[in-house]
Amino acid sequence: MSTAILTGQPVPGSSIEGDLRSLGFDVKVAAHTSDAETLLAQVPGEDRVAVVDARFVGHVHALRLGLTDPRFPLAAIPGAVTAQPAARRQLVRALARENSAGGATAVDSLPDRVVTALDVDGAEVRRPDLGSLVAAVPADPQARNEIRQAVSAVDDEAVRLKSAVKARDGFFTTFFISPYSRYLARWCARRGLTPNQVTTASLLTALIAAGCAATGTRAGFVAAGVLLIASFVLDCTDGQLARYSLQYSTLGAWLDATFDRAKEYAYYAGLALGAARGGDDVWALALGAMILQTCRHVVDFSFNEANHDASANTSPTAALSDKLDSVGWTVWVRRMIVLPIGERWAMIAVLTAVTTPRLTFYVLLVGCALAAGYTTAGRVLRSVTRKARRTDRAAEALADLADSGPLSALLVRAGAGRLRLPAAVAAALAALLVVVPALVWGAAWATVGCAVLSVLASAAAVARPLKGALDWLVPPFFRAAEYVTVLVLAAEADVNGALPAAFGLVAAVAYHHYDTVYRIRGDAGAPPAWLVRAIGGHEGRTLLVVVLATVLSASQFTVALTVLAVAVALLVLVESIRFWVASHLGGAPAVHDEGETA
Repeated sequence: MSTAILTGQPVPGSSIEGDLRSLGFDVKVAAHTSDAETLLAQVPGEDRVAVVDARFVGHVHALRLGLTDPRFPLAAIPGAVTAQPAARRQLVRALARENSAGGATAVDSLPDRVVTALDVDGAEVRRPDLGSLVAAVPADPQARNEIRQAVSAVDDEAVRLKSAVKARDGFFTTFFISPYSRYLARWCARRGLTPNQVTTASLLTALIAAGCAATGTRAGFVAAGVLLIASFVLDCTDGQLARYSLQYSTLGAWLDATFDRAKEYAYYAGLALGAARGGDDVWALALGAMILQTCRHVVDFSFNEANHDASANTSPTAALSDKLDSVGWTVWVRRMIVLPIGERWAMIAVLTAVTTPRLTFYVLLVGCALAAGYTTAGRVLRSVTRKARRTDRAAEALADLADSGPLSALLVRAGAGRLRLPAAVAAALAALLVVVPALVWGAAWATVGCAVLSVLASAAAVARPLKGALDWLVPPFFRAAEYVTVLVLAAEADVNGALPAAFGLVAAVAYHHYDTVYRIRGDAGAPPAWLVRAIGGHEGRTLLVVVLATVLSASQFTVALTVLAVAVALLVLVESIRFWVASHLGGAPAVHDEGETA
């Protein structure tokens, strides 16, 4: 329950009490500052509380943005301030100061004076961008009439619908999905549906699409394409519903992010199964597409974390990018080049319906490779031309994303840092030392020897804080080395089931890596050290796969990959679900991760 304390004498004809009640507030009236302090003390500690000037005039959605967003402990708009339980003590102190300074009757403009006191205390008060929405406290009847006219001139609901759509989105989503999905989001809100329910519906729709693709029939492929687009519409709707109704949550952000990956990769598996029914084995292509897409995301995550709080974060490349964006049409071209999820899913859906799984994967791989080359090259240029000092926080985030296990830790303690190689160079060397031998010699003892050297190079890469200009490349190199090695050795096994087992293993490990990203983004830190040790770290898993491929027969290797995939999946899923559910139930601050541009 939420409580709103109206300060001052109610204004005849004012709708403020009704507006607050429509937003779920229990309204109390305080005629004096001392009354406000008393009423505030009576509000249960686990409830949100707001202090609102009784003279307030404005849009209901302005009040909603200012007083009900769950992401911010303290928030304010002109004439109103709110605090969640975590920030209640700060609000109480500010109100007590105003009471002692202004006397028992100094209630005029109390919310705004409380906000000023909070600013003086150094509290972080969120002030939402209201845009064309009106929120004001008129001083006299003439000003009140003028503000009411300004309120009438702006359609509150139209602004709310427009703000439900991402400010920055892909071309396909902006022009082909959002024009109607926002109305679907409003329909869901009016029926009491939650974003998490819509997210789950999107997942189920995508899984049904994957099942249709797995039939291997033309009708199944057409149905799969249609359902994949329907799943994407729901995927856009859940975020728009969250913004429309301000239903943000830690659990919701995690579900939205992880389900996107689960949907896409399950669909790849469905296409591969459908192709197999028609006598075409495209599991290597499906696994390659998953690897390429995951590595693209790791590049994004690592670069962003490395520069999250960098100082002097400028470069000629960034300036050129801003200049290109100012042209207008180049914005959309550049957003399409990177093949975001909207364009990617639309392409996959159409190709599935009218072509074959093999051609679908070929086009997907080429498109993703070009997009990956474009984005990675741009970020490398930004990194080498900007003058920025990486912080300890950035270095720690990159070390967590590296996912180094007990072997690297042991070698670092033994002095692996004496190699004195730049971190990015050592990571690239580690990748080459395991991938190239696997391609040349396959499962052989020479490959095992090179994999051991790869472990040493991996340890050297993380032996020192990752603060170099290109150290954000360390996690992507490690991801590529592990995933590609699994793909190559499974393909060379050349037995039924090896590549599907490899697909399952890479999917399980990729989930762990995505989970690490989402925890860091939510300021929750990396997964527990015991989990990283239990699943071996990237270097331990890679070395284990190489050894298994060498000492076991092809059929035994397939079984081993399957067992390893199941074991990793169980460990990471159980721990991940436990963590996110516990965080949600424990009242972790709500977040809304916009994730990949649609």
